[in-house]
Amino acid sequence: MEDGNSSNTLTTPPYTTDRIKINVGGKLFETTVSTLQSGGPDSLLAALSKPLNNSYDPVFIDRDPEIFSVLLSLLRSKRLPSTSRRFSNQELCNEASYYGIESHLKSAILPTPLIGIDASIVATVRPASDGIVSTFTTGHIYGDGSVCVGHGGQISIYDWNLTHAGTVRTHLDNITSICRVRPEIAAVGSENASGLHFYNFADSRRIDSIEWSDPSDPRIYKARVTAVSDSVNSVFASFDCHHRENCVLEIDKSSLKTVSEIGRQPGNSSKTIAPGKLTYLPEIGVLVGSAITSGAFGFSGYIRLWDPRSGNVVWETNEPGTGRSTRFGDPFADVEADVEELALFKLCSKSGDLAVADIRKLSDDPWVYLKDKNPSMRNTTWGGGNCVLHCYRKQVFVGREGGLEVWSRVEEREREEINNNVEREEGYRRNYVDKVEDSDRGIIKKIEGGGDRLFVTREDVEGIEVWESSNFSGAVSVSVL
Repeated sequence: MEDGNSSNTLTTPPYTTDRIKINVGGKLFETTVSTLQSGGPDSLLAALSKPLNNSYDPVFIDRDPEIFSVLLSLLRSKRLPSTSRRFSNQELCNEASYYGIESHLKSAILPTPLIGIDASIVATVRPASDGIVSTFTTGHIYGDGSVCVGHGGQISIYDWNLTHAGTVRTHLDNITSICRVRPEIAAVGSENASGLHFYNFADSRRIDSIEWSDPSDPRIYKARVTAVSDSVNSVFASFDCHHRENCVLEIDKSSLKTVSEIGRQPGNSSKTIAPGKLTYLPEIGVLVGSAITSGAFGFSGYIRLWDPRSGNVVWETNEPGTGRSTRFGDPFADVEADVEELALFKLCSKSGDLAVADIRKLSDDPWVYLKDKNPSMRNTTWGGGNCVLHCYRKQVFVGREGGLEVWSRVEEREREEINNNVEREEGYRRNYVDKVEDSDRGIIKKIEGGGDRLFVTREDVEGIEVWESSNFSGAVSVSVL
């Protein structure tokens, strides 16, 4: 209950009746000690719930009373009231941080679990300068919905609330690879300059660099980074020299020193070029690397699994491949590893079909080609020119040109597959995520999930689209500076 009359007094000390008054910005609020303490033992409100110097006079806090009313309602009901819409998320966050209850606000503001078929665009993150995003990462290990953006030679970080938390100018002209290795540190590389470089957001400086070198081989010189990924303890970066020699270096996160060299290749064919995508699978301790090229004769490339501890290849496949493949002549246009499901997905370049393979049961031809039961969504004429795959939260997001679709597990089929330990053609259902007007904005360049958000960039289009699931299906475009 709010009380605007400060002359009213209680005949009984407030702490003995579990009732307490607080004066915020000249407005008197009456609540309970238990409500204030629900903010957490380290919060300012919990401290204010205890009488100071045996005084029963309301404590005065020189802050905004209207926002305090919203936060008090949040502590009472665990939900934000409708009056919270009068304030920006940043205003609410600033006040919540002052009172020490930011975690409560975060739980109330963050979106609902991401479900692709119910997702819509809720915001567009646009860096203030160099608005064309060259690459980005959500830092999946942290999983709070924040995003780290490479645009031109700069790195910008946007927190869980999509608020701009800072920008660092690097020595690079164009960042093409990025990985958030710690909350305050990003590893970046460029196809135009050598080395992997670590930048600290806190003091805006480069703290270390890694170069691939081999004194016994003069060809190993000024190697550029083509892909970067990480595990809890290590960073994995693919290096490519001008003479096409390439390898993957494992770098310790604590010391930022090279631990080992993995998968060195001559790079003289599509089967030995530098990986363009790296994914670490923590459950089985395997690093997945893939490389794809395209030309006048179509697509070709490889998928390779390494054991970082030994550096050995544990499985690999090359496409177009051989006549043993059931889809010889229909090589993949993109590949993605699903960390949660321990599965590999590939998108065929000619048919447009999506295939899945169980990583725990890989063989010469492990692929199961998923069948789409919706005739209106079959790709009978798709040429495979521009496509992107991304696996997140047991969903497979596919960008075909400018269109965005999702393949989701069918619950009945998932139970059957678990019981029988086998993938089924009908195990996934396909749906569009976007609307027609969404697909007209440009070719999808990259898709990545973080927290309960999906981030999408498009070719030559400024900013990053932020997709969330909501009970309200209408999409609203908001610029976040």
